[in-house]
Amino acid sequence: MVAFESVTKRFGGSNGQPAFTALDGVDLTVARGGITGIIGRSGAGKSTLIRLVNGLEKASSGRVVVDGIEVGTLAETGLRDLRRQVGMIFQHFNLLSSRTAFDNIALPLEIAGMDRKAIRDRVAPLVDLVGLGDKADRYPAELSGGQKQRIGIARALATEPKLLLSDEATSALDPETTQSILELLKDINRDLGLTVLLITHEMEVVKTIASQVAVIDKGKIVESGRTFDIFTAPQHETTQSLLSAAIGAKLPEWIRADLKPQPAPGDRALVRLVFFGETAFQPLTARLVAEIGPDLNILAGAIDEIAGEPFGSLVVSYAADPQTLERAARFYQQTGLTTEVLGYGA
Repeated sequence: MVAFESVTKRFGGSNGQPAFTALDGVDLTVARGGITGIIGRSGAGKSTLIRLVNGLEKASSGRVVVDGIEVGTLAETGLRDLRRQVGMIFQHFNLLSSRTAFDNIALPLEIAGMDRKAIRDRVAPLVDLVGLGDKADRYPAELSGGQKQRIGIARALATEPKLLLSDEATSALDPETTQSILELLKDINRDLGLTVLLITHEMEVVKTIASQVAVIDKGKIVESGRTFDIFTAPQHETTQSLLSAAIGAKLPEWIRADLKPQPAPGDRALVRLVFFGETAFQPLTARLVAEIGPDLNILAGAIDEIAGEPFGSLVVSYAADPQTLERAARFYQQTGLTTEVLGYGA
């Protein structure tokens, strides 16, 4: 649905001031009919990237292609046509306070010149779709944050777009409301076949909703692929840093602070065991105890779901003597269990 081809975007550079490079040679494809997330820290280039899709910004070089149309070549009339095919929802809702929920949803249709009866026929089902059939005559000041965002989603769908852009759409909401909005977006993606491209700094959002993810850092895409693959085995240090607090079992800081890279006599090995795919449903912990003996301690554990797939992790400790370490290593090799040695401690 969307292709970024060697896209660079610079700002400034006039009056003797150096240009700021917001995007630097971005190559990325967004699959039709899927949900793709773009994650990164503040200032990484996420918002600039998404604003190139509907022509709110223009690339300095490279191509942005949406459903076969190169955005940078469009004149104003072509951009208007494109924007009817690309809906957008915003972090702070961007509703007009003087218009009811119904009339906020109807606004893009009015601008397009649609007659009032056709507008009613289009908007009424959208109000029901987002679960606010009883709030159609309310003004934004009378709605909660989650309800305002639902109206924003309905407004974005009013022109029957092929692509929905989400610019930090849940970051102003509480966790419970965020979850309900994500469920709504998943339903829309599934039922309408709508392609969704979202940007966020919230790892939980991507983990819950996106099938594909790209990580952006300092204007470059540093890693991309299936959400499950990226989250369970991040390769780039930026991805590892972003995900460190979002995935898997967490060790208490008082344990982490005492870990050493090499064992001393009498120390124990602290090892993270990761369960997914074929290992997710096997009793491997019990088999590990049988292999190395009962002196195995479980220090932390977590069961999670990433892009609809199960993922679990345990942090265990056992004696760091050579015989035990060798038996454990042999067991991991035989079973295919993914492991990470976190360090050694008393």
